[in-house]
Amino acid sequence: MDGIVTDVAVGVKRGSDELLSGSVLSSPNSNMTSMVVTANGNDSKKFKGEDKMDGAPSRVLHIRKLPGEVTETEVIALGLPFGKVTNILMLKGKNQAFLELATEEAAITMVNYYSAVTPHLRNQPIYIQYSNHKELKTDNTLNQRAQAVLQAVTAVQTANTPLSGTTVSESAVTPAQSPVLRIIIDNMYYPVTLDVLHQIFSKFGAVLKIITFTKNNQFQALLQYGDPVNAQQAKLALDGQNIYNACCTLRIDFSKLVNLNVKYNNDKSRDYTRPDLPSGDGQPALDPAIAAAFAKETSLLAVPGALSPLAIPNAAAAAAAAAAGRVGMPGVSAGGNTVLLVSNLNEEMVTPQSLFTLFGVYGDVQRVKILYNKKDSALIQMADGNQSQLAMNHLNGQKMYGKIIRVTLSKHQTVQLPREGLDDQGLTKDFGNSPLHRFKKPGSKNFQNIFPPSATLHLSNIPPSVAEEDLRTLFANTGGTVKAFKFFQDHKMALLQMATVEEAIQALIDLHNYNLGENHHLRVSFSKSTI
Repeated sequence: MDGIVTDVAVGVKRGSDELLSGSVLSSPNSNMTSMVVTANGNDSKKFKGEDKMDGAPSRVLHIRKLPGEVTETEVIALGLPFGKVTNILMLKGKNQAFLELATEEAAITMVNYYSAVTPHLRNQPIYIQYSNHKELKTDNTLNQRAQAVLQAVTAVQTANTPLSGTTVSESAVTPAQSPVLRIIIDNMYYPVTLDVLHQIFSKFGAVLKIITFTKNNQFQALLQYGDPVNAQQAKLALDGQNIYNACCTLRIDFSKLVNLNVKYNNDKSRDYTRPDLPSGDGQPALDPAIAAAFAKETSLLAVPGALSPLAIPNAAAAAAAAAAGRVGMPGVSAGGNTVLLVSNLNEEMVTPQSLFTLFGVYGDVQRVKILYNKKDSALIQMADGNQSQLAMNHLNGQKMYGKIIRVTLSKHQTVQLPREGLDDQGLTKDFGNSPLHRFKKPGSKNFQNIFPPSATLHLSNIPPSVAEEDLRTLFANTGGTVKAFKFFQDHKMALLQMATVEEAIQALIDLHNYNLGENHHLRVSFSKSTI
């Protein structure tokens, strides 16, 4: 990402700019719960005491340094990958916003994530920290526009119901004139195929036609829905999202075209209403008239920097295959440092195997070395730079064996194995040939299922003889509380929810690859779902 900023204020600094104009907030301080907070100079004196509070987690996040022209939708999009967004308050004059998530857990995951990857909106770094307020109570008359946008986004996110079916004020969502979207893909570290686009955009309605091409050295696409409402929903939900973690950012605008004329069905263009079209010679099938019309479009969306760097779920198998093959784009280094330095480990508990299992959720761990003279630190070598980046983004700031671990890129290029005949007390382990690597197989479904640590675990490879009670007991024995359980229809897979993310991390370390009998080894990963 452009200009990574090192001084991200996550859950640390809180100033009197936390004062909200025209809103009522529930705060830990009981004398503030019923008070309307206004942001004039006199009132700010009353609340100075709040500045001294430590960065205790809260489901309300305080976002600062927003670009002046930023919209509610863009701020909401920051939170969507982590869970449901339940409220928003924009302080336009102060370039700040408050975002409330449905759970404190979602907010913690979001803050942890953005402490490792500086979030950008409109190419400008922004700052996210916990608010002192535990709940955001906004005065709806003052905050109508934001509420309307939230409603619209929620409608799209939860039920994919047409926007016309929700009570959204017209000012909040501009009517879409065209059923055709123009899509530009930024940070394109992996190829994006026509099939990937089709699968992602089909979530919002029937996709009739797609044309892909390269213009100004950028991969672009025109995509036509049957109904402008579907185009509007897709733009609202997907603009600024990433197809893969931390890359391939979607920039979406409405096209001035209302119909696409596709001549060939091949890997560059497709008319899904006419399977009889010839395949042509594989050249970009861009009609000259469309090319001319497209050239006239002026509202170019080349805005680098990702809005919400988390993979869109269910990216197509083709996408996974492309990622699995580590297909480097011309001029883009797929390298990067493969070695991570992990510190603040619980040295009484940690082993190379436990680090291999946890970090193995985000890539294929090659070697682990717990440092001989500093046993609360370890070096972990991943298969490639993208995997080390993923592991760092997802695991920095998480709790393992009761301690918040820190994950950074190491200056080492490889992890050295001990010299022949030297006993290093089992602190170094080579996992290069491990059968437990999740990402060896090109096209593996595991590429589509990389999610931040969460309290809900996805279990698979369950034999028919194992019942819900068996699994509940097994997971309770890891020292946590099983809150909920749900089998999938075929009983080979299930979702199991622990009380906290830390308990889920512990359970995954203890029980991934656990032998359930009948030659079935349990597979455990983090889920994006809740039960």
